[in-house]
Amino acid sequence: MQLWRDLVDVPEDFGPSVVTLGNFDGVHRGHVGVLQRMVSDAGAAGLRSVAITFSPHPQRVHRPAEAPELLTGDTDRLELLGATGLDAVLLVTYTLEFARQSPQEFVRRYLVDALHARVVVVGRDVRFGWENSGDLSTMVELGREHGFTVEVIEDVAPTEVADPGSAEDRAADPLRRRWSSTWVRELLEAGDVVQAARVLGRPHRLRGVVVHGDARGRELGFPTANLSQASQGMVPADGVYAGWLVRADRSVHPAAVSIGTNPTFDGVQRRVEAYVLDRTDLDLYDEEVVLELVERLRPTLRFDSVDDLLVQMHADVARVREVLGDGRP
Repeated sequence: MQLWRDLVDVPEDFGPSVVTLGNFDGVHRGHVGVLQRMVSDAGAAGLRSVAITFSPHPQRVHRPAEAPELLTGDTDRLELLGATGLDAVLLVTYTLEFARQSPQEFVRRYLVDALHARVVVVGRDVRFGWENSGDLSTMVELGREHGFTVEVIEDVAPTEVADPGSAEDRAADPLRRRWSSTWVRELLEAGDVVQAARVLGRPHRLRGVVVHGDARGRELGFPTANLSQASQGMVPADGVYAGWLVRADRSVHPAAVSIGTNPTFDGVQRRVEAYVLDRTDLDLYDEEVVLELVERLRPTLRFDSVDDLLVQMHADVARVREVLGDGRP
């Protein structure tokens, strides 16, 4: 997959193409289904497939206090987009200057002049251009003017539900909801990484550089890799999780992951730390690692003594073994 970070990076002879645009936070199963179908249709028509996405999230520029916590950082988002088979991704640096373009300017500069779009794939609620003044009807009208057609994406519901039902049905049964980043955030806020993985199509990831902590885990016989506070990926509810630690060399290790403030030791700062099972010899400092969260075992607890904590930590490790089994799924 080609990655462009500016219009000047786009080859002059790229296209003709099928283009879609969006934030694609989490690249969940709804995103993947639409993108894979788009890639397939583009290939059958002899067109190139490209997605336009943005960094930072537009709401972080316009309404930072209301901006959602991102499910994935750019590294994982681009990797997951590439896995759908796209020919290219244009990662636009979102600024107020970019946002001041009129709908007509955006379509002409990006879709027509740069990407030579023949088909543009959007949702019914698409908004683009200055103050979101462009909508679906605007895109259709500009398509007629510039020679591209507009394909509308309908909401994608879980495949195991044949009939999404009414709004009341969807509220009562979460499996009737459409795939969405908002749904994943709600699940992670509740610590339900199992259901989140069903929506994402994969375990939820945290990515960050391993930094020095208090070394308390090592003193207790459970040395942990502490993720930097600048780690990427939405941190779910406090608790202990079974998961996998993936190193830069792609080696995968079973891990018990603790998220919280270490209340037994009167901690204040919220931390993410992972104990790699049966390994006290790993030197992970300053290395970027990925944590894939498989199941939440329990909430964060405050223990009356270190001995009580150690008993629970041994029990947690035993439970991690049960959850993960013999190898990474």
